[in-house]
Amino acid sequence: MWNRSIGIIALTVQTLRSNPLHTVLSMLGLIIGVGALVSILSLGDSLEQYGRDQISTTTSLEAIIVSSKTVERVDGVTLERDTISTVSLDNAMRLSSMLEGQAQVALRYSKNVEIEMPEDSLRAGAVMYGITPSVFTLMEAESSSGRLLNDNDLSSPSKAVVSRALAQRITGTGNEQELIGTRIPLGDAEAEVIGILSGGEEDESMVVYVPFTYDSYEATKENPPTLIAKANSVEDVNPVKERIEAWLDENKAGGHEAFNIFTYQARIAQMEQGVRVFKLIMGLITGIAVLVGGIGVMNVLLISITERTREIGIRKATGARKRDIVLQFLTEAIAVSILGSLLGVVLGLAFMAVALPVIKNLTEAPPFEIAFSIQSLGIIIVVAILVGIGFGTYPASRAARLSPIDAIRHE
Repeated sequence: MWNRSIGIIALTVQTLRSNPLHTVLSMLGLIIGVGALVSILSLGDSLEQYGRDQISTTTSLEAIIVSSKTVERVDGVTLERDTISTVSLDNAMRLSSMLEGQAQVALRYSKNVEIEMPEDSLRAGAVMYGITPSVFTLMEAESSSGRLLNDNDLSSPSKAVVSRALAQRITGTGNEQELIGTRIPLGDAEAEVIGILSGGEEDESMVVYVPFTYDSYEATKENPPTLIAKANSVEDVNPVKERIEAWLDENKAGGHEAFNIFTYQARIAQMEQGVRVFKLIMGLITGIAVLVGGIGVMNVLLISITERTREIGIRKATGARKRDIVLQFLTEAIAVSILGSLLGVVLGLAFMAVALPVIKNLTEAPPFEIAFSIQSLGIIIVVAILVGIGFGTYPASRAARLSPIDAIRHE
């Protein structure tokens, strides 16, 4: 069995090498068709990766946001909930311990505050965030002056970290370091500025961060805290979300139904669906070129059968079975299809290497790289095999039906 298969493969290689013109002609249509298909699939993969990168610059794809439901819809009417379940600092710490090694957990609430500096007759509005220090870890935040909040500040909460915009607004100068060590009024109390936040959108925003314990728990009920969990990877998002939901079901009134649990996977799914539709529609259109290439394979094989009629007759007269003849020509068709498809892959990627810089210059869009996934390569290989089998079956069966005597007598 193995010897027969090896013999057929060796004969196929010899035939393709002995008829280079036929081989090139049979591959030409496939090279062009597959090249077009590869360009479309590569463009789709590139757009998908580009979309992921753009989303990840503004949001964390690994983030899971848990917030208290304050309203609910009943028969199309929005009503305030009688009871609101909230996540406390102790809850966040327990969840953090439970999800250790799988996700990081942070807690925050927000409210608007007025900062009045009587000696300077200054009044500025800002957003105050009460946070656990792990929020800065999730933000990958850094300080330009002073330091950020740490866990020790939860027990000594009269500390604050402000944005650069707010620091410059309070000092009235470009020297933000003047504010370090200054006490500023926030709500009903004062907090000492220990650091200036650097980087991110907060540079231009009037925001101030204080320890989560700055306000009493009763005060935070007016602004229900938001729990933020960041999974270690995108693949861990759903498992982490399920574990959080299970914990809420066991420990909170109303279970996870009393909370809004949001992930950015929906945005990714929408983007992937759009790219998938694009690749499917354009793939079907370029698939016409692949079918034309398959017809070319069939035509060249039919011509090859006419030229090799005597060879087929001699093989059958010396013991070759119909199945052997069919396998020989099917193998040739599949080999031509795979080789043509691989050359088409090279052509398609080369085209994209030229096209992407042109697209960038014409649209002035941020650059995105050529992407060609393993799945796309798998599609190409499957298409090549199906084309070889689909368009090689008729020539192969026609060759197998030849009468040995008539074939040998053929001129």
